[in-house]
Order: sequence, then structure tokens, then C-alpha cells
Amino acid sequence: MCRRSSTIFAVLALLLTVSPVRAHHVGAYVPRDNEISANFKQIKFSAQAQKFAVALKLYEDGALRRGLLKQSSTLPAGLDASIRDALKAGDGPAVEAGLMVFFAALVRDLALEADRQLADARTPPALRVAGGSKFLDAIWRYYNLVDFAVSQQDPKAATAVRLAFEEAEGHAKARAPAPERMRTSLTRIARILAGVIEASSLTRRHS
Repeated sequence: MCRRSSTIFAVLALLLTVSPVRAHHVGAYVPRDNEISANFKQIKFSAQAQKFAVALKLYEDGALRRGLLKQSSTLPAGLDASIRDALKAGDGPAVEAGLMVFFAALVRDLALEADRQLADARTPPALRVAGGSKFLDAIWRYYNLVDFAVSQQDPKAATAVRLAFEEAEGHAKARAPAPERMRTSLTRIARILAGVIEASSLTRRHS
């Protein structure tokens, strides 16, 4: 198994140990926190309160940064340093943008891994869809944290992600298992967020 898949499996395992999979709809369901999402909220709220020294310590010592460093090979170069620099400079918008990129990349990779598993014809369709549903729960947990930030940067992309998620969820609940249809929605999520990440990275490089 490649390093990238191992990291994604580890993140998914962490999520499923603290939050059962349950039915939900976009905008109506807020997943319970795990270590990464709880740490994100601590950092965000501290930064919003202008307590950047506190936010920096929460970031440097927290689960979010550990996850970011483990996934560094799939992230834009220098993302960790840019978040730390923004926290040290007290630049709230830059902090939010950096954290958005991390979670967008995490969701992108979860969507791609879900697509890979859904494509495995050796597994019965119903089991593939059940596995895909667990990935959807993980995807919404993390995307929900940064939907507002994505909406500020690219409202059309944010809307498209939510619509693709709703489509995937609908296919997951269909009477007849539809792994191929779920794949279409998930690859769209991954493609949209790849564009969001690239646009944000270009902005950081030119700022």
C-alpha cells in the first residue's frame, strides 16, 4: 500500500472511532468533532479573538498539524510554514486560507480514495456503496469546516461541491446499489477542490 493511501486510511479510521455513520443532508447535519476538527476550531476561534500566540501554540502542538505533516506529500509545498508565518504575523485571513487548503486537500484525497474503492469490481456493489457512505461521512465532516472559506474564495465551487455531495449521498441511498454513479459525484468533488487548492496556492505565491 502506498504512503498516500495509508495516510487516508489512518484519517478515516480516526474519524470512525469517534463518530458513527448516520444519515444527513447538506446544511442540516454537523458531525461530532474528532481530534483534528476540534483542534481546527480551537485555532480558528483563538485567531478570530486576536489571540494569535495561543492559536500558534494550538497549531504547533495539535492534531491538525500532525495530520498536515503526515500528508505533506499531497499538499502544496510550504503550507505548514505559511500557516505558522501567518499565525506569527497575526494575519487572520492568511491563517484561514492556509487551513482551508489543508482541509480541501484532505477531502480531495478522501474522495479519490473512495473512488478507487468503489471501482473495485472484486467487491459486491452493495458493499462498495456501504464503504462509499463511510467516506461520505468523512468528507462532509471535513468539508463542513471550511465551506464558508471556500465560498468566500469561489462561491461557484462551494455550491458545486455541495451539489456533488448531495448527488453522491442520493446514489448511496438508492434502492439498487450504484457505485459507478457515486464515483462520478466523488471525482467531481475531487476535481473541484483541486481547482480551489491551485487557485489558493497561486494567490499565496503572488501575494
